[in-house]
Amino acid sequence: MAANSIDNAFVARGFAGASYEPTYAGALSFMRRKYSKNVKGADAIVWGIPFDAAVTNRPGARFGPQGIRRASAIMDNDAQYPFNDEFIDRLAVVDYGDCLLDSGNHQKTPGIIEREAAKLIRNGAFLLSLGGDHFITWPILKAHAAKYGPLSVVQFDAHQDTWDDDGRRIDHGSFVLRAVREGVIDPETSIQIGIRTHAPTDCGIKILYGYEVEELRAADIAYAILERTAGRKTYVTFDIDCLDPAFAPGTGTPVAGGPSSAKMLSVLRLLDRLDMVGADVVEVAPAYDHADITSIAASNIAMYYLGLLSARRARG
Repeated sequence: MAANSIDNAFVARGFAGASYEPTYAGALSFMRRKYSKNVKGADAIVWGIPFDAAVTNRPGARFGPQGIRRASAIMDNDAQYPFNDEFIDRLAVVDYGDCLLDSGNHQKTPGIIEREAAKLIRNGAFLLSLGGDHFITWPILKAHAAKYGPLSVVQFDAHQDTWDDDGRRIDHGSFVLRAVREGVIDPETSIQIGIRTHAPTDCGIKILYGYEVEELRAADIAYAILERTAGRKTYVTFDIDCLDPAFAPGTGTPVAGGPSSAKMLSVLRLLDRLDMVGADVVEVAPAYDHADITSIAASNIAMYYLGLLSARRARG
């Protein structure tokens, strides 16, 4: 079938509807959504944050938004699995592009991210952020908590990210501790999935360790998430190193012994009753990838977020 259009990211008249352009050509926005800085009327906003100055191992996640967008091109045309639904026909999704950061002054980074995130969610749109290293989640959480109050957090990760800091550090390994200390998240209704390292404290957050994830069914993991969050406003953050390096080699701090992309996507599929107010996927470093394995996994995670949002809105 000939394409209905080309470069839908620029020529689309609205925020909904597939473009059916060739997967190997055209401008690479997320799922071929229209690029626009005018987000009025958008149900969901996709936003890239190309920042990796907070990493403690391999750099490169600043290229994550590019990699995820590139891998998402194949998902524009047909009904999206497993939702069996062309939800982009009715869900108004805009690609806002990337956050502009000062590469020579990282202390300005959290403020820039927080202010722009607050602006984007002001009118109730769902913000889907593409990282970038995991530090970016800290200012995004602050913006969401300012709007919704203290949040429950569902964190897919190999690391707890509860290492101590002084409240000023630019570090991807301490944002959870800081968020708990400052009342941004509620540890009693938050949960971490896939943890395969030790940190000084768990902050009272429930943990499903890597070996438990291996032994549990996807339905059991989803039940644990829904039980823990208990219907509260929830932010979902997915560090791609939650997945085993066999399924996500392109990341800065890979840890063996993790779950497959299939299993974690199965968990996400079952979270349609989660009151998810925002989400991200982070730590994709395409330079260490092979055949776009990691970017493909991350783009599917991002697409699942939109599918869950559409399903929840359709149900009312």
